[in-house]
Amino acid sequence: MGEEKKNATIYDVAAAVGVSLATVSRVVNASQNVRPATRDKVLAAISDLGYRPNAVARGLASKKTTTVGVVMPDMTNLFYSELTRGIDDVANMYQYDVLLTNTDDDPKRALTAVRNLADKQIDGLLFMGSQLSDEVLRAIQATGVPVVLAGSVDQGRVLPSVNIDYRAAFCEVTADFLKAGNERIALILGSTDRAIDQDYRRAGYVQALEDAKQPVDEGLIFAGARSYQDGKDLAEAIDQTGASAVVAYDDEVALGILNGLQDMGKRVPEDVSIVSANNTTFTMVARPEISSIDQPKYDIGAVAMRLLTKLMDKEKLDEAQVLLPYTMVKRQSTK
Repeated sequence: MGEEKKNATIYDVAAAVGVSLATVSRVVNASQNVRPATRDKVLAAISDLGYRPNAVARGLASKKTTTVGVVMPDMTNLFYSELTRGIDDVANMYQYDVLLTNTDDDPKRALTAVRNLADKQIDGLLFMGSQLSDEVLRAIQATGVPVVLAGSVDQGRVLPSVNIDYRAAFCEVTADFLKAGNERIALILGSTDRAIDQDYRRAGYVQALEDAKQPVDEGLIFAGARSYQDGKDLAEAIDQTGASAVVAYDDEVALGILNGLQDMGKRVPEDVSIVSANNTTFTMVARPEISSIDQPKYDIGAVAMRLLTKLMDKEKLDEAQVLLPYTMVKRQSTK
């Protein structure tokens, strides 16, 4: 066997071509201030020697790390996993590395995550999550780097964001249930204080009731369910309200409600109809399959990352608040 090559350095490349370290650095960093013939020789030497530029060193030279930070509330949640896939594909296309952090949807952990990512000298930040507290918003702004929200709302519209129109979607689902003759419709939210739940999802639900001149019964609104087991535990309370329809903000929670109701002997959709809001795999593995609001999850992540690349290149955004279209997917959980 031949002798194993040692890791080549920038000095080896410069010596092989007979140019300065600065010239090699300019080629590595895609500077236009290099003659084409020289560039070709440097690139050939890089290939022959197997030189791999050190990202940290490049960052120090160019004041860019080609790294973006992503704050994710729950990496086990299929909705956010699909968003992240869109982010990662576009980041890879534009040659950015992704640093992913998980916060368990905890504002304190989100605050720590933002600060830790800022310490790593990221070039940009993507924030996903159902809550953007004032403290987290201030920490994000303090990073001094471009920031885009993906699937997260900012009431003050301070930051660029990519979402669907959550209010319109929940209004449409509720209105459809009312038109189908359902007078008691349960609404399942993640929280009682987060903007995306109260100012968008709940607001859409209430708007549909008001448009139909129906009263808002607070006893039909449930908040705090975050998991499959939470949904299953909630089934009995929903049944006791006499609800004939359920609108749930999360697929996993909706699956728990579905199974909980069926364990009690309730038939879906004959006794209770269910619609969820993310259209992940959970809706298709359920029996019966669950009708859902279909958010373009991959596209939300991909578009958010593309906006971030523009901001990092100091380009002006044509539109800072992007609303992507949603669709309704009707399956067996609704009549």
